[in-house]
Amino acid sequence: MAPLPLGCATTSLSPSSGNSPSRAASRSGWSSMLGDVKGKGFRMRGMESRRNASWLVTLAACVGLLAGCAGSGSVPAPAPAPQPPPQVAPKPAPPVTPPPVAETPVTAPKDDKVRVGLLLPLSGANAALGQSMLDAAQMALFDLGDEKFTLLPRDTQGSPGIAATAAQGLIENGAEIILGPLFGAEAAAVKPVASRSGTPVLSFSSDWNVAGGGVWTLGFQPHEQVRRVVGLSLARGLMRFGVVAPSTPYGDATVQSLREAVEQAGGTVTKVERYTAGATNLTELVKSLSDFEQRQAALGAERARLTALGDPESLAALRRLSNADTFGPLPFDAVLIAEGGQTLRELAALFPFFDIDPGPVRMLGTGLWDEAGLGREAALVGGWFAAPAPEGRDAFEARFQQTFGYRPHRLATLAYDAAALSAVLAKGGAGFTVPTLTNANGFAGAEGIFRLLPGGTAERGLAVMEVTRTGTTPVDPAPQSFVPAPTS
Repeated sequence: MAPLPLGCATTSLSPSSGNSPSRAASRSGWSSMLGDVKGKGFRMRGMESRRNASWLVTLAACVGLLAGCAGSGSVPAPAPAPQPPPQVAPKPAPPVTPPPVAETPVTAPKDDKVRVGLLLPLSGANAALGQSMLDAAQMALFDLGDEKFTLLPRDTQGSPGIAATAAQGLIENGAEIILGPLFGAEAAAVKPVASRSGTPVLSFSSDWNVAGGGVWTLGFQPHEQVRRVVGLSLARGLMRFGVVAPSTPYGDATVQSLREAVEQAGGTVTKVERYTAGATNLTELVKSLSDFEQRQAALGAERARLTALGDPESLAALRRLSNADTFGPLPFDAVLIAEGGQTLRELAALFPFFDIDPGPVRMLGTGLWDEAGLGREAALVGGWFAAPAPEGRDAFEARFQQTFGYRPHRLATLAYDAAALSAVLAKGGAGFTVPTLTNANGFAGAEGIFRLLPGGTAERGLAVMEVTRTGTTPVDPAPQSFVPAPTS
């Protein structure tokens, strides 16, 4: 297939049919690309794949089109473990002493193999998550790798110290780039090890504090989600914003991003309410958010005024206020809630009691809203949040399930994209240089377009989704290119 620069045409993420090789052939093809595996708990599964199917991941400029194979298999797998939320607020990394620099230079193997390291928790509390991400990387490699590409998985056990030691070992074994690790504390420990050799790291963490200096964080970030959903709100004429956020680094980032986006557009952040993460009683917070006491006092004053006037029109207006609890407008047009799960539902259930009506007020969320069942809370119906377009993830999950026999973890697409990107750059001979990795046109991955920024984070093309009673529906589609549309 001819190379296709990103932005020249629309590329879909839909697999096509083809002939499925035997299980033996699949394993033979995969084993030529999988390096030796060191690490307790790692297990390899066979994969069957339709060689002629395509899973399209478009690269910009000189890289070309990532084209591969759709999977079809019946490989048994354990029942899926409960999955943690897709986003975790970053925590300060504990001090970790990186492995010492070898006193004598380590000579990498001299051959034409391209070695790519992969750091994941393949044992311990997060082993199921790590295995799901490893399977996703395996799928990308079978789709897109060739006989020169060698993946070197290593088990970090979720430990920063083990991750740092494993990274040193990968570099000594000739790894030209490291995919992972998963957690921010691990990435912080790996960073100085990789920096010494100039080895780039594509971490799966969402901890922006470790980004930069040769480390890119591929995890979903609140900054870009806030900018996306607030940008659409501003474009639709909403200018006054409130925000509810936990007193965590994630909450701090959400509030800061909201202020920046709103103030740049000439809007106003009128209410900021923070709470301790895990708080069980949020009643006073919602009461303060709504200016409930001030609006109650305004209701009393209005009733007294109408009574004093005493004319028929005033008395009719007074009767209309008989069932009211407050009087006057809320102090915002939209409220951003940087929360998900049960806490989000508890907050939403309190809103009607303090006259926060989803009719005149638009509820906004971050990617933490990207979960099923939010429409059961009436206050959230009609709310907006930014997230990858669901079509790409649905296609990826269907193909993964068909291949491995279980549903992938929410973060598995990160591993697929990182492995696919590495395989294509290796195949094209472009290498893993900073200019190649940070190509401004970006890449089209399993969940839409993304690009690695010089500062070490990943920018994604996000859709804005609206919560409905039965699910979600797109309000504003995800962009298909980072290239600005031509202006007439």
